Amino acid sequence: MKTSWYKEPWAWFVFILPATAVVAGIATYIIANTNPDPLVVGDYYKKGKAINLEVSKVKLAQKLGMRFALKLVNNELVIKPTGIEKVFPVLNLNFYHPTLADRDFYLALTADGNGSFRHVFDEPVKGKWRLTITPFENHWKIQNTITLPQSEFIDIIPNIREAN
Repeated sequence: MKTSWYKEPWAWFVFILPATAVVAGIATYIIANTNPDPLVVGDYYKKGKAINLEVSKVKLAQKLGMRFALKLVNNELVIKPTGIEKVFPVLNLNFYHPTLADRDFYLALTADGNGSFRHVFDEPVKGKWRLTITPFENHWKIQNTITLPQSEFIDIIPNIREAN
């Protein structure tokens, strides 16, 4: 007595293994093409030179004694200079999310009457962020990794190990 091939369980077992591999390969191809890795740099030499320039900006911030205190409570960001008695017309703040580049944002803040820089967010800002503070002239730079929100002031100081 002969049975049809499609009624045999071993035939389905033999066919299902290659079919699973084909489906997994197609799924991997689709995922790789819809979510490309933005971390790959084409010209490593130029990137290396830019890193050296960034380190010199951090060293200048250390030399000038730049320090800031930051807190974020109830969607209100407050940054005040604590290291130097200089008036800054504008502070540039870049917030970089560690994994999602589309969540990165930029703020240009001016000082209020007390010398503090304030910004009120429409939506809550939470999680781990890489913060970069530069002046309007962009001649020094401070980078730190912070976790938001912060109910107490935290120190933002120039650190060469934090510079990219």
